[in-house]
Amino acid sequence: MYLGLTIGTMPNTDGEQGRGLPDWAETMYDAYGSPDLSTRGDVYVGPLIGRKSGLRKDDLVEMVIDARSVKSGESNIIRGMLISTGRSSIDILDEDSQFRSFSRDVIVEIRLVAHMRPQYIDDDELLFFEREDMRRRTSVSEQAERKADGHDDSHVWG
Repeated sequence: MYLGLTIGTMPNTDGEQGRGLPDWAETMYDAYGSPDLSTRGDVYVGPLIGRKSGLRKDDLVEMVIDARSVKSGESNIIRGMLISTGRSSIDILDEDSQFRSFSRDVIVEIRLVAHMRPQYIDDDELLFFEREDMRRRTSVSEQAERKADGHDDSHVWG
């Protein structure tokens, strides 16, 4: 039976749902425009169509890095905003506003602090960006092919 549960309620700054944001995250949250976090929580149980979970672009996260890959005296916990993920790396804007890229091989754990964007399918801004980026990449690719061939066939149909 579906109980209508939302597990892992996202933190917010008004203290009504779960814990507040850590101090380091408050700064990033404010710089991001202080979005309403109560509408961006994960849903783990219930009908499959209504579930939503996982990391998203711009999430505030804490990463635990394998201590063997950290310089002596440095912390193995990295805090910041998730910029992007790839097959072999994860990019973060850390709490000191430094861009850092980490190999997935050295990441032990990623803890979600707060989702800053809606779920992917509901994120109109991100979907618009990806469509425009795809168009731009296609255009650049076509230009590169024309230059490589040494001639411009753009006026030819077919």
